[in-house]
Amino acid sequence: MSLRENFSDADMDAWLNENRVTEIECLVPDLTGVARGKILPRAKFTQDRGMRIPEAVLGMTVTGNYPTANAAYDRAISSTDRDMILRADPGSITTVPWAQDPTAQVIHDCYFSDGTLVDYAPRSVLRRVLKLYADRGWQAVVGPELEFYLTEKNIDPDLPLRAPVGRSGRAETSRQVYSIDAVNEFDPLFEDIYDYCALMNLDVDTLIHETGAGQMGINFQHGDALALADNLFYFKRTLREAALKHSMYATFMAKPMAGEPGSAMHVHQSVNDLATGRNIFTDADGASSQHFRHYIGGLQRYTPAAMAILAPYVNSYRRMVRHTAAPINVQWGIDNRTVGFRIPISGTGQRRVENRIIGADANPYLAMAVTLACGYLGMVDQIDPSPMITGSAYDHDHELPQGLPQALEGLRREDRLRDILGERFIDVYTAIKELEHQEFMTVISPWEREHLLLHV
Repeated sequence: MSLRENFSDADMDAWLNENRVTEIECLVPDLTGVARGKILPRAKFTQDRGMRIPEAVLGMTVTGNYPTANAAYDRAISSTDRDMILRADPGSITTVPWAQDPTAQVIHDCYFSDGTLVDYAPRSVLRRVLKLYADRGWQAVVGPELEFYLTEKNIDPDLPLRAPVGRSGRAETSRQVYSIDAVNEFDPLFEDIYDYCALMNLDVDTLIHETGAGQMGINFQHGDALALADNLFYFKRTLREAALKHSMYATFMAKPMAGEPGSAMHVHQSVNDLATGRNIFTDADGASSQHFRHYIGGLQRYTPAAMAILAPYVNSYRRMVRHTAAPINVQWGIDNRTVGFRIPISGTGQRRVENRIIGADANPYLAMAVTLACGYLGMVDQIDPSPMITGSAYDHDHELPQGLPQALEGLRREDRLRDILGERFIDVYTAIKELEHQEFMTVISPWEREHLLLHV
């Protein structure tokens, strides 16, 4: 469900007037998940205005640079720096609760001048996958769980991050998983977060303290994948703003602190029949269905090739280490948190698969798109899963790429994912990520200076 389901352009205008909005933030999620766009006064905001931004905005690295001399990238994004036309999604409009003046924010879809969606925009990629489901009479249902760290403000990137000081005046120095008191240390912050989310109509659920010092997790109610991706996009922005208000940072880096567990975005996934609303992972007799087995098989078969999207940065692969609450392979099991694909204990109508591989740093639109694409291919191609494991998956071999270059090579080679996600998207995405890796390789780390400077 969108923030405001079935909202029309007229409903959006009425909402803006009712809330006396004076300013509107027109947002476009880029390939890294960063909010791009423009800020307009209310009087200038109309759907027929045809607001535009350059299409290269969707083709930037997280550092704001563009690939050069890349033929595949140049085939997708014009060298003439042409414009995209933006159109607001009325159902995504919501308030900006931290703004001083009445301000709204609304997510826009990107179109070419001929009226077609820009195919490599993150929302377009997810829409493309969801249409494949709809064409089969299916509806994908997801429930994300997002982990993050609170840290002290860190204005010098050469210094390690540290846990923030709570109400007690002390920072955490030990792991306080599921501790209520540890969460209560940051009550003023979380009260603001829940207030902000309520004002924005974000349907957040459970808040818990995760394993790491200052690491928290928040769950969202299950629902439509595009709507949940919008919610995650908004929530990341909201949490960062709330943390700054309380003189701390909130980070979704996959591995922000050495010696602490990484942060994931676990996504629970199931599929309903559009006509009946029935969960197709369960047969009429309550047993798990062939669709369920094939969905797991598709996740196992294609997730290694999708890792450049699920773990999109150099830092992402620091999280995927044995015995650190992160999976290292594509094994599956029932109520087993060491596997890549966990089957939670549930009623037959709620049978689902939890993908535990996705990092918190992943673009939510693209992560949803690719994990649903893997499951879709499994059902369509009737891919059988490997035998379920009952012990620790850490006793098994690594089955996932262990670095971004290897992951990018796997994504480029996988024609089935290219067909589903779109050739131009794959070309643009891999070019951007390759450039990010090249930029990273120009940086000399403290480890290198400490251990190589005088010893080699």
